[in-house]
Amino acid sequence: MELTAQDVLSKYRELYHDEPMLVRSPGRINLIGEHTDYNDGFVMPAAIDRETVFAIAASPDQKTEIYSVKYDEYYTVDLKNPQRTQAPAWANYLLGVIRQFVDKGYSLKPFKCVFGGNIPMGAGLSSSASVECGFAYALSVLNNHNIDKIELIKIAQWSEHNFVGVKCGIMDQFASMMGSENNVILLDCRSLEYRYSPLELKDFTIVLCDSKVKHSLVDSEYNTRRNECEQGVAILKKYYPSINSLRDVTEAMVRKHQDELKGKVFDRCLYVVQEIARVQEASQDLERHDLKAFGKKMFETHEGLSRLYEVSCPELDFLVDQAKASSGVWGARVMGGGFGGCTINLVKKEDVGTFLAAVKQAYAERFGIAMETYIVNIKDGTSVSKSIEKITLH
Repeated sequence: MELTAQDVLSKYRELYHDEPMLVRSPGRINLIGEHTDYNDGFVMPAAIDRETVFAIAASPDQKTEIYSVKYDEYYTVDLKNPQRTQAPAWANYLLGVIRQFVDKGYSLKPFKCVFGGNIPMGAGLSSSASVECGFAYALSVLNNHNIDKIELIKIAQWSEHNFVGVKCGIMDQFASMMGSENNVILLDCRSLEYRYSPLELKDFTIVLCDSKVKHSLVDSEYNTRRNECEQGVAILKKYYPSINSLRDVTEAMVRKHQDELKGKVFDRCLYVVQEIARVQEASQDLERHDLKAFGKKMFETHEGLSRLYEVSCPELDFLVDQAKASSGVWGARVMGGGFGGCTINLVKKEDVGTFLAAVKQAYAERFGIAMETYIVNIKDGTSVSKSIEKITLH
């Protein structure tokens, strides 16, 4: 059963007999630009209508307590010296945020917090960034700090790096915090310069096909890919001293030094430099409202993620192959870190039913798994709402 905003609010009232502030923080999709963010490249994410909701208020008894509706667990926090914990694991996403507030000198008054949401876990929709961003925003507002959203994004990312242990790029937190309804964000992950671009889907819709698998490789291999990219930069820097990341590297440079980029390093670097260029071209496709060209690049991205970056898996490759064979799908690829989770599909509205029926049946026959699907809409980023009607989860 999916949690709703009303469930979160009702649980807070039941536990604490008080009226809290409500903060909603969405998950995200990324239309194109995967694994480019930690290489200082470009990405094209958007916030969606699946979200985490926080109910939070000052504590009447000086005790700070966080309750997870999903896990039906409490965690009591030492606001003066928050540290990582072995259990429950979910608390670390929040404890890292508190650690940053303390280290940066932001005062925190004791609070009670209840949170939960409807972002599918393991689907590549950045439920973790949603939790980190929503909580950071809630603490800022509750304590009247009015911290700039960019700083809150960096606080949330720090928590993921240091308390969760995943060296993620900035995209997930940025999209969750800065999303804009019916717009994608073209984000330069080096400068954090960004612009909104209207996503005019018209006769199309965005459909996510959840493979319902999450191979255990995802976190360790994510960090391995990052290290492989850094190895490539270190080798290329000997010949091109001005480069600092793969953002500064051309495909010609990578190919010229192929023999020195040992093991998988050449493939990783080649994919990233191609994808950085592809995102910029895809942005121009959207400006021209050329969804056919945009969709073709989505298929190209998947090919690179599967063959060069090797973050796909048989289930995801199968789903993309099924999409490619469907006349109603103009683009599809694995989305997120990889090794499971969702494919993102650009589907003609009139063909959604036919496509979903066919792909669900084929997937069940091939893998024995009942696939889940989600039709998503583009929504605003993290925000406060005092009215429950405004944040009812879809």
